[in-house]
Amino acid sequence: MKLELVQAPIKNRIVADYWLSNTAIHEFFDYEYSDQAFEERAHYLQQQAKNQTAVATVIRQFMEPLGISEKINEHIQQLEQGALAVVGGQQAGVLTGPLYSVHKAISVIVLAKEQSAKLQQPVVPLFWIAGEDHDLEEINHTYTMHGGDVKKRTYSERSKRKLLASATAINKEVMTEFIHSVVHDFGETAHTEALIKKLVTAANHSETLTEFFARLMNDLFKEEGLLLIDAADFQFRQYESDYFTRIIQKNEEIAQVVTAKEQALQEAGYGQPIMATEEAANLFLVVDGERHLLERKNGQFINVAANIKLSQEELLTIAHQHPERLSNNVVTRPLMQEMMLPVLAFVGGPGELAYWATLKDAFAVLDLQMPIFAPRLHITLVTRQVEQLLQEHQLTASDIWVGQAQQLQEQFIADIQDVEAKQQIQALQQLLVEKYDVLQTYLQTQALPLDKIIVKNKENHLKQFAYLQQKIEQITIQKHDATVQRFKTLQNELYPNDGFQERTYNPYQYLNEFGPTLITDMLKQNYQMGNQHYLLYL
Repeated sequence: MKLELVQAPIKNRIVADYWLSNTAIHEFFDYEYSDQAFEERAHYLQQQAKNQTAVATVIRQFMEPLGISEKINEHIQQLEQGALAVVGGQQAGVLTGPLYSVHKAISVIVLAKEQSAKLQQPVVPLFWIAGEDHDLEEINHTYTMHGGDVKKRTYSERSKRKLLASATAINKEVMTEFIHSVVHDFGETAHTEALIKKLVTAANHSETLTEFFARLMNDLFKEEGLLLIDAADFQFRQYESDYFTRIIQKNEEIAQVVTAKEQALQEAGYGQPIMATEEAANLFLVVDGERHLLERKNGQFINVAANIKLSQEELLTIAHQHPERLSNNVVTRPLMQEMMLPVLAFVGGPGELAYWATLKDAFAVLDLQMPIFAPRLHITLVTRQVEQLLQEHQLTASDIWVGQAQQLQEQFIADIQDVEAKQQIQALQQLLVEKYDVLQTYLQTQALPLDKIIVKNKENHLKQFAYLQQKIEQITIQKHDATVQRFKTLQNELYPNDGFQERTYNPYQYLNEFGPTLITDMLKQNYQMGNQHYLLYL
């Protein structure tokens, strides 16, 4: 493997400004990212030291069915004894979701190791699975590259209800078919049979989408000791009871300060990432596994569509007696993490950075301090084939990101077109139009009302000419298919769907080609957190 640091096109102003000094975005965070910040945050957490035995026990109980490695056990023990944590998280996507889920986990592990060494104290990596999320259309599919084209593959089992991922049962037969269709697109390698067996076994041992996700993530990262927790885990929810109470009691004030902070964020030129309102309760009520977003009106917590109407006292009773019926949103999830865990830093993507920028005052309302925000690593995997094609065409990954492969493909196709054939077809079209004009004029002199039929008849013939031209172009392209496919491969490997690779493909496409040690090998590289993009040549 070879690691190369490159500058990617700037697509997110907040991220770009976050890595610069003296920019307005820093007013929205308690810390700027620096070694001094980590020292200050660690000192703050030591002053706020809490008993972490209960949360460590909950994490152990959650992970035991997944399989606890020696390193996981060590990290759980360290957490119990007061270790700090680097936290990151993601929804429970099928086959781990896009590669950025894996990149988040790698970022969490890298940063935890780095800060453990710098601070000379244990710092454990923890991945927070957002199993409470209910937008299953976001997580029920993946993309593959087959025959040079990007294909969307969807786990087809549906529910009309807004079920939590952690409450959505897997249809094991459908999931097995989905796994086979996805891996079939990858193509047969020496690793394919073992890969399919591993994925199908994990699916068959899982009852829900979240459990399937957790099993796969644990399999990929257990030797690194990555701790996992499902936000919707029943025992975890019981532990959150008192913290839900605090959020409910301060609910109106949280909504007010978040709305005001988002307005300030917009005035600073960074937009409105969450569209906050002062009526938002920023909590969901779970009824029979289905989430219903609450808002506050006339002193009550309501959801009109679900016919929910609760007083604050009734919601507090639920928090005390049945906290599993409550669920956080993007505003309250970071607050809950801070109350439950010793978060040294939170690792997130560009979208998360944007909405965290609205939360500084919400943390203060609960007498909390916002942890350090660590933008995750951005990594693009470069296969040997892609590396060779880049060299052959004297291109870089950055060239592909700005559309040069697409431009070269379009120019090549234009250059190979049969100009003579096109001109002859155009001449035939012109002759046809002239003859129809003569015919139409003659019929009019004979008082025959056939104008509409003439127009329709002419259109049908012109469509046939267009069809003929299209077929000539297709056959011409097919004659040069090998060259066209090379341009498509560059585009679809490095910039599929006009976005970074990490937002489209899942890791198993590369595990199928490069084997089960790929993640371990990726973690051996010398990454540095920062505003750059890594190319990892495989």
